[in-house]
Amino acid sequence: MSSQSLYYLHPDAKIGKNVEIGPFTAIYGDVEIGDNTWIANNVTIMDGARIGKNCRIFPGAVIAGIPQDLKFQGEITTAEIGDNTTIREYVTVNRGTKSKGKTVVGSDCLLQSYVHIAHDCRIGNHCILSGYVGLGGEVVIEDWAILGGGSLVHQFVRIGSHVMIQGGCKVIKDVPPYVMAGRDPVVYAGLNLVGLRRRDFSSDKIQEIQEIYRTIYQRGLNNSDAIRTIEASIPQCEERDHVIEFIRTSERGIIKSLIAEDPD
Repeated sequence: MSSQSLYYLHPDAKIGKNVEIGPFTAIYGDVEIGDNTWIANNVTIMDGARIGKNCRIFPGAVIAGIPQDLKFQGEITTAEIGDNTTIREYVTVNRGTKSKGKTVVGSDCLLQSYVHIAHDCRIGNHCILSGYVGLGGEVVIEDWAILGGGSLVHQFVRIGSHVMIQGGCKVIKDVPPYVMAGRDPVVYAGLNLVGLRRRDFSSDKIQEIQEIYRTIYQRGLNNSDAIRTIEASIPQCEERDHVIEFIRTSERGIIKSLIAEDPD
């Protein structure tokens, strides 16, 4: 580690092996940082931070700041960052409230500059949040999702795995797995074909997922009828069951179709 005279390190903080800490960084007492993590200058890591191995945290980031929620009453909560995650300049990750108890960012994620993650959010693994993305409280984002720059996500929204959201979107409904979403208001705009191919989904599997979403968005069915049709016509598989479970458990409702919003 760097010379301790250049930064503040609370004696109770638990720091792993080969951790590098830049000048003018402050690390509070109730903090755990894994091996081989690099922390730049002018970073603030507050009580409740749990940071994994091999992470990189760039200048100006604030991890585990208290929630910006008027219901927060000082309860002991955490902000947890997985292994191999990169946190760029001026990212803020608030810790949880008594609602969920923790905010979680998974492993192998990239949070680009000025991203804000509010209290009790759950971010999966391999996610990319581009610059200036803002998440309201208790947002859930599943694995391999990508959010374009400047996107704003309403509190309690869920975003499914392998989703790609266009930059500048305002997301106020749940976004089901494997799709692209864009426009204002945000709508379904087809499958995330590039992302699925990069993740080695076969052509047959992609075609099967396309048929699922044709049933949901292009046949004039309500969600309940679409799910019954999918269960009757498409063989059981992980992807089919994931989409069905996501829609059935959606509390905010899923985004509408581009075709429904703009028939031309």
